[in-house]
Amino acid sequence: MTQLTSKDFMAKEDQFGAHNYHPLPVVLAKGEGVFVWDVEGKKYFDFLAAYSAVNQGHCHPKIVKALTDQAATLTLTSRAFYNNVLGDWEEYMTKLFGYDKMLPMNSGAEADETALKLIRKWAYKVKGIPENQAKIVVCDGNFHGRTITIISMSSDPDAYSDYGPYTPGFVNIPYNDIDRLEKELQDKNVAGFLVEPIQAEAGVYVPEDGYLKKAADLCKKYNVLFVADEVQTGLARTGKMLACDHEEVRPDILVLGKALSGGMYPVSCVLADDEIMLTIKPGEHGSTYGGNPIAGKVAIAALDVLQEEKLVENSERLGELFRKEMKAIDSPLIEIVRGKGLLNAVAINPTNGKTAWDVCLALKENGLIAKPTHEHIIRFTPPLVITEEQMMEAIDIIKKTIKEFEV
Repeated sequence: MTQLTSKDFMAKEDQFGAHNYHPLPVVLAKGEGVFVWDVEGKKYFDFLAAYSAVNQGHCHPKIVKALTDQAATLTLTSRAFYNNVLGDWEEYMTKLFGYDKMLPMNSGAEADETALKLIRKWAYKVKGIPENQAKIVVCDGNFHGRTITIISMSSDPDAYSDYGPYTPGFVNIPYNDIDRLEKELQDKNVAGFLVEPIQAEAGVYVPEDGYLKKAADLCKKYNVLFVADEVQTGLARTGKMLACDHEEVRPDILVLGKALSGGMYPVSCVLADDEIMLTIKPGEHGSTYGGNPIAGKVAIAALDVLQEEKLVENSERLGELFRKEMKAIDSPLIEIVRGKGLLNAVAINPTNGKTAWDVCLALKENGLIAKPTHEHIIRFTPPLVITEEQMMEAIDIIKKTIKEFEV
């Protein structure tokens, strides 16, 4: 039988699959820790980590065992019945993050949709906003998923063009603008402020120190829910368990996903206290797969790994090292280096005619895969299990690649 090549696999996807992605031209067949291998056997550093879903590294043995053990026992009951895992997972999550209740879903977008529904339920049931008048403040440059409602709040034409009519009820303001936020919060029909502590998809935009704390305080002042989308920034990625922890902010609603399963399975959730969570009654929201036994076992194992292997501390330490080394590169190609923990971005200077895509193609050839976000920004987000030795080897690849563009 003829062995299929990378070109064969890419051609098959092109022929039979929808063209809604533009992947880097590499076909991966195996992963372990911080490394992945393509179908020809070439080894790469993974510096995307599935958009921070694989914080615990590829195929972590503890998470694999949790998945396979439960898959051989009981996979799905739906929420028509109780199962013997969900309660343990809910207890684990609420105690770890300090909330009364958890509502499980599958994808990050579903979790964000859940948060939006909770904001609106609370608006009408608790705050007393007139029916259908609730507003939610969001930020320009946001990325919360790709559902119709979520793209209705997007400021990115690629996300929202030709998908109208759009869901009403959202007020867009500039990110990192406290004065504008306070102005909008004075509207008594505003129920929630939904924000990413760091805007990852937009290019790893880090707000000024104190922004999150000031925003949370303003929300409390005006009786508005502070809602943190930590799908990408949470679970040790930024050098804290949550990015909000950098400013000791406790969101009224916390949204988690991606690394909640260590990349093993689609798992997400929303955490909130009873006053908010119990506004949704039986039959008013749910998901067939949400809270299934595999999800519960995998999530517990994934969170155990973060804590047992001290990945918060590793992210903080090696993130500082990475930014220091990137800033030390003397090259006109590099315009800006920014980030927190191991959520980092390098902006490529567009004046030399090269794009982030060009650099990522060259990095791939040299054994490291990363992905552009927008035309001139490369996001560097390796699995948090990376060692200092591995990090320095990866940095050498990045430095070598940058130098190649100067020849």
